[in-house]
Amino acid sequence: MTTLALGPSWLDPDYLLNQFGLWGLLLIVFAESGLLIGFFLPGDSLLFTTGLLITTNKLDTPLWLACVLICLAAILGDQAGYLFGKKVGPSLFNRPDSKLFKQENVVKAHEFFEKYGPKSLVLARFVPIVRTFTPIIAGVSGMRYRSFLTFNIIGGIMWGAGVTLLGAWLGNIEFVHKNIEAILILIVLISVVPIAIEFLRARSKSKKAAAAEGATGGTPPAQPRGRHAKR
Repeated sequence: MTTLALGPSWLDPDYLLNQFGLWGLLLIVFAESGLLIGFFLPGDSLLFTTGLLITTNKLDTPLWLACVLICLAAILGDQAGYLFGKKVGPSLFNRPDSKLFKQENVVKAHEFFEKYGPKSLVLARFVPIVRTFTPIIAGVSGMRYRSFLTFNIIGGIMWGAGVTLLGAWLGNIEFVHKNIEAILILIVLISVVPIAIEFLRARSKSKKAAAAEGATGGTPPAQPRGRHAKR
């Protein structure tokens, strides 16, 4: 099946599944769940596409097996992220920016974790980029391992099996079945909406900060008064 790729062809879910199959899918899920290099991977659209292709007999893998393996890969990925965060500790916040690593992603995940606490491990699963860094932040913050493991398993199952089963369920609908290409494009678009929103928010904040700095920066300091004032 050929679909119109949005962005690089190697990030198109259909291309990835055709080229690398189930094992490639599991590696991507593992990387996006807790490795720094995996934040840009198309996890949501990839899981949805997997379920859709299985139910339309275009991917020769039992649905139950795919769900079990995807959940396992997601849980192990978060586990790797937690251990990495616990090992590197605060040095992660001092790491310089590079092409693949942006300090703002760490800060964003840290704020998300601080706001929602342990349940952020479940909520973050459904937020691109944040889901990659949240388990790492949990390790950095020294979150109790038992709590981490519990929420990691819950989040991994809800995201891994949930999104895959959603794709499989919608694949049984005749309209979806006849318009698979358009549906896949729509899923890719939906998966990047949170990223676009965060980008626009960050851009708006930076503009407001720059405007506020410009407004205060142009005001000359008050001249001292009294006998110490310059004459």
